[in-house]
Amino acid sequence: MRAEAGGAIGFAVLGSVRVVRAGAELHLGARQQRLVLALLLARAGTPVSLAELVDLLWDEDPPRSAANVVHRHVGMLRRLLEPGLPTRSTGRHILRELAGYRLRADEASLDLLKFRSLSRRASRSLRDGDAESALRHSLDGLRLWRGRCAAGLEPASRLHPAFLAVEAERAQAVREAADAAERCGRLAAVLTPLRQAAEQHPLDESLQSRLLLALAADGRQAEAVETYRTVRRRLADDLGVDPGEELREAYDRLLHQRTRPAHADAPAPLPRPAQLPPDVPFFHGRDDLVAEARTAVARPGGPAVLAIDGMPGAGKTALAVHLAHGFAAGYPDGQLYVDLRGYDGREPVMSPAEALRGFLGSLGVPQEGIPAELHAQAGLYRSRLAGRRMLIVLDNCRDTEQIRHLLPGSPGCLVIVTSRTRLSTLLTTAGAHPVPVGLPSVGEARGTFLRLLGAGHGPADPAAIDTIVAACGRLPLALAVVASRAVSLPRTPLERIAAELARSPDSLDSFDGDDPATGLRAAFSWSYRALSAPAARLFRLLPTHPGPDISTAEAADLAGVPLRTGRTLIAELSRAHLVCEDQPGRYRTHELLLAYARELSEEVDGARPRAELPCPRA
Repeated sequence: MRAEAGGAIGFAVLGSVRVVRAGAELHLGARQQRLVLALLLARAGTPVSLAELVDLLWDEDPPRSAANVVHRHVGMLRRLLEPGLPTRSTGRHILRELAGYRLRADEASLDLLKFRSLSRRASRSLRDGDAESALRHSLDGLRLWRGRCAAGLEPASRLHPAFLAVEAERAQAVREAADAAERCGRLAAVLTPLRQAAEQHPLDESLQSRLLLALAADGRQAEAVETYRTVRRRLADDLGVDPGEELREAYDRLLHQRTRPAHADAPAPLPRPAQLPPDVPFFHGRDDLVAEARTAVARPGGPAVLAIDGMPGAGKTALAVHLAHGFAAGYPDGQLYVDLRGYDGREPVMSPAEALRGFLGSLGVPQEGIPAELHAQAGLYRSRLAGRRMLIVLDNCRDTEQIRHLLPGSPGCLVIVTSRTRLSTLLTTAGAHPVPVGLPSVGEARGTFLRLLGAGHGPADPAAIDTIVAACGRLPLALAVVASRAVSLPRTPLERIAAELARSPDSLDSFDGDDPATGLRAAFSWSYRALSAPAARLFRLLPTHPGPDISTAEAADLAGVPLRTGRTLIAELSRAHLVCEDQPGRYRTHELLLAYARELSEEVDGARPRAELPCPRA
């Protein structure tokens, strides 16, 4: 921690929470106030929601005044850190944001950020084969620690995920320091930080195995043997397992006095998964969304999560994959990808545990080493990500609860989430940046269709293409289905396909490909089936409403329900992107969704009067 001249502030959280201004340490006040500051420091520039601060201060049953108490603590910290600074000054260290509060700091003012910078340098040096530099950077970073993260604020500092994530970064840094030291033939140089880390993580076999080798390298064979026996007993008593291969190999080397020479090859690096699907070759346009996402991620203290949402068939996955390929170079430790099947009529929704098992396997954890309990899986996953820069794509998400355990616990990683549902909770709890995907412009839709069509279909008549784009309502999935059909019928003029689409504007028959599961009906059905029964009924009634859009009051009248209920139902359809609010209080439905609603109404409701229409799920 360093406080520069002129009243600059230095923060420390790697140990007890400390603040120094102009060479003098500040008194940080009562425990709750120090806890608020500790969490802001541990998050190091990313927003902390009000709800999370309340949960930190009160384990359960927070008082009604909890939010006011948090605001008061933040106000007192501001006055302490920046005495005399105007309330709206741009020079504040604690900033109020939509998602909560964020502490502004850099590696010159916060020890945690300095530690992370040194750890990144060490990782790069180790990958580049420069073990001496890696060891130097690692030891410089580990010297910044003065105890456990947020020491003195127990039990919160030993239980809260944010503090545990920082501790996991320390453990990873110790592992890399030991690997660099072994390659240099200087294992004894990391003995002290290894002892500390192994004591804090008594069941971490990778740390314990490195400790055995360091003890042996320092001439402490007897202590190393006793350490192995102690760890073996703990594993048996606490987990009911025997030591794994890494720990057994270290013990075997210890017994046979085998040491690795300084010139030996470096230890096997951590896996670097590269799971991104191929970038969509016909991706076109969306320049505004791409620019917005890049600007948000590049901003200092920018979001660790991009939340992409939109109506079925709008091209959310294509945008996410395209963005991920563009960001990949900035995340050298690899990319993880999973289709969570949140909206998939063919397979059940993926559970968080299933996704975590897949990710942990990709990160080098053997299946027998993955815990059975979900929270333990999430903790191991976040420990594996700590200190690394990885890109994670969570595609086709059902809701925030499905991905809560899949979010990294520390900065450095970027997560891109796609969902048909607006994930509002993700914006407030994880500081996600929303990227709503609407319809492409006419020019973008035309360009997309031409790319899908390719050069093999012959000359494209501009008027026919415009007719097709209009009939598809500019919806990318509809354009893809029609283009696929045109490519499979190379001798059929586009004018004929355009004429067929124009003759049946209220039918989806032209938008089912060879595989019905990939057509529009299937895509729309997955969103429809997720609705509550009353919202599904309102959706089926929408085609009977005259006019291009509908108000909340008109929706309630259409469904024959009170205004308050109507407001709830139209909000559910809006969250599912089955209607969109083009103007405040006015909701519009895409033409192809209206066609689908008509089909459902005929199939489910028949010709019965509106008041008798049933409400069961389809």
